[in-house]
Amino acid sequence: MELFSELYSCYYRVLRHLLCSQNPLTIKEIYNRICQEGFEESLLSIIPKLEDGSWDLFRREGELYLSKLSPSFCIPLTNLEKSYLKALLADSRILLFLDAEQAETLDRMLDSVQPLWHQEQFYYYDRFDDGDPYETETYRRHFRLLLKAQKNRQFVDIDYNSPKGNRVHHYYVPIRLEYSLKNDKFRLLALEQRSLNYNKLETLNIDRIASAQLTEHTLPSSIDINSIIQNSYYQEPLTLRILNKRNALERAMLHFANYEKNTTKIDENTYECLIYYNQSMETELLIEVLSFGPMLTVIGNERFLKSLKARLQKQKNLLQA
Repeated sequence: MELFSELYSCYYRVLRHLLCSQNPLTIKEIYNRICQEGFEESLLSIIPKLEDGSWDLFRREGELYLSKLSPSFCIPLTNLEKSYLKALLADSRILLFLDAEQAETLDRMLDSVQPLWHQEQFYYYDRFDDGDPYETETYRRHFRLLLKAQKNRQFVDIDYNSPKGNRVHHYYVPIRLEYSLKNDKFRLLALEQRSLNYNKLETLNIDRIASAQLTEHTLPSSIDINSIIQNSYYQEPLTLRILNKRNALERAMLHFANYEKNTTKIDENTYECLIYYNQSMETELLIEVLSFGPMLTVIGNERFLKSLKARLQKQKNLLQA
């Protein structure tokens, strides 16, 4: 499992970029690159191994770290990597990111490779059955259009079928595409600019988009999207205490990967994780916390604890009915 983790996890990609740099780096510069390209909690795993020499990948010259790799260094695909890619091509969601020609080319290149797993080997016991229709061309077209608009900060003319059955028409800038494992659906976090000084964040289910058209208008570079998202969060984050037994820390980082968070080490086996969220995220975050297991303890905030107790009481009442 560790071999697979080192080959395909975020740590591997971050370190590859660091090692390909031929310029000496300070530890602060390494910190900044890890935060930009990975997760903040990646620091907890990467930095100690670089500083104590466990990962003998850099040469130390005073305060500077120099890569031991030459500029011509190239990593060929391993059989495990090819097998992994072959398995991904069988996932219906892969064609959201690849067009038919790209997928066909990859499939042809990996024709003789056995997939690492088959989709029918998985049974999702805690996932809803009404996932998004990834196989339909309309869904794929909308997804790719939104992905393009997100990269270009481009406004999209969207007709949307609301959960209440109303047809909504607005101009949005796609900010973030999020995947819900429990619902098997993609959501769009979008910015609706109602005036020069007022922007509203909306969460849209991609399957409810009736039509989407790119416009020629783009969001001004002076508008900081990250600040708008952060301003939508509750003032007090959710605080979790993680007891790192049975690989609980790594499982928690994967479980809550789609949330902005900050993780610090309390002692040898205990970590504190702050998760930042807003009202639209609250219900699903509550469900995810309840489904995690006994190695995780909710410390605060009071708002979340109140909702957590109410949900547990509701479940208790259902069992007693």
